[in-house]
Parts: sequence; structure tokens; C-alpha cells
Amino acid sequence: MRVLFIGDIVGKPGRDGLATLLPELVGTHGVDFTIVNGENAAGGLGITEKTAADIFRAGADVITGGNHTWHRRDVIPLLEADERVLRPANYPPGLPGRGHGLFDTRGGIPVGVVNLQGRIFMQGIDCPFRVGSELVEGLRRQAPIVVVDMHAEATAEKLALGWHLAGRATAVLGTHTHIQTADERILEGHTAYITDVGMTGPADSVIGVRKELSIARFLTQLPQRFEVAGGDVELNAVLIDADEVTGAAREIKRIVAQC
Repeated sequence: MRVLFIGDIVGKPGRDGLATLLPELVGTHGVDFTIVNGENAAGGLGITEKTAADIFRAGADVITGGNHTWHRRDVIPLLEADERVLRPANYPPGLPGRGHGLFDTRGGIPVGVVNLQGRIFMQGIDCPFRVGSELVEGLRRQAPIVVVDMHAEATAEKLALGWHLAGRATAVLGTHTHIQTADERILEGHTAYITDVGMTGPADSVIGVRKELSIARFLTQLPQRFEVAGGDVELNAVLIDADEVTGAAREIKRIVAQC
């Protein structure tokens, strides 16, 4: 079975690029299930009902989130109504939405998805290691294939979680920093891992932002208005081939596509 995970969608350029590139990727690689991180889909910060609909229309099966999930007020009814839109599971109990789910591929194969958020250089929320371990163990009783989106800043925290869930999760995939890393591997002969999948958005930018604004912020140390860049779009993703019986990843492959 093949799972495609697409890195952080940035604004309208990212959504348009996804709509253009995803159908071809699904057909070319024989993808059975597609997960997309969409926390920056609305104007570069947050997600809305409309932007989520764009992502699903492009062909995504599940949307994961991160710290920017909460940026738009109208995300609350979206999180409450659509079980396919996840937010990090390790936020305190009682918040809207859910951080994990069990979903079926078009062929009827169940796939578990867990969304977690790191704590290093980010909000001091609940422990992703303990929450993630509990959720992965629970989902494995219902589906052999379980994919974890670890939305975090620190590379060490992402890799530590990969080793923590090695042999249990099918994949632990890092998001948030928008730069695709080249450390894809399979841990303990079972768990596909990469520190960051990358982003889907304007290639001629600084992690999706107009480069002149980002440079000015570093030069002056003054706040700058966040604006999504334009131009050609680059899609970053990973393709995971997994055993449908054991849930073990057989291969993880980085994908970069442009339009």
C-alpha cells in the first residue's frame, strides 16, 4: 500500500499547486491514501472551511495541522464538523476537534493518522511522546498502518519521537519548518522517518513568505507584515510503501514537483 504525505500548504499558491500536481502524482505512483498538512493554507496562516475544501477537492483524504491551526476563528466549526481535518492531539483536553482518526482507503484498507505538536521553541502543551504512544497503540489494534505527523521546530525532538515510536508507527513524518530534509530512512526495519517533509508553496520565497519581507525582518529586527510570495510553486512530499498486514514501511521516497 502506498501513502503520500504532502508538506505544509502555503496560501493560495500552495493550494493551486496542489490541485495541479496531486492528481498526476496519485496516478504516476499508484497512491492509495493522501495526507496533506494544511495549517498554512489560508493566506499563509491557518485554515478555513473554504481552503480545506480546496485541499479535499484536489484529492487529499486527510488534512493535518499544527500551531497555526488556530489562527482563523472560523476553524472551530470546521474542526467540530469534519473528522478528516485534524489538529495536534496533545493540546489540552476539551478543545474543539480531534487529533487522530481512523480512515479507509478507496480499497477499504484502514489507515490510522495521528497529529502531534512539539514543545521545544513552541507552546508548552501536553507531552507528544506520551500522547503519541498511547494513540499509536490504540490505532494499531484497529489498523496495521499508522502515520504520525510530528509538527515541531526542533530536529532532535522529531528524531527522538521517531525512535520512540520505531517498530510501532508505520511512519513518523516531520512538518513545520518548510524545508525538506534529506534524512529519510526506515527505523528498526519498520518505521519510515524524515525530519521535515517540506512545504508546498512559492519556490522563490523564504519558507513561503515574500523574501524581501523576510530579509527586512532579519536586518531590522522589526515586525513585518506576513505576505505569501508569488511565482512558481514547488510541492514537497514523501511516498511511503507499507505492508498492509504488518504495517511495516518498506520504502520512503522524497518527492519534489514544480508547476
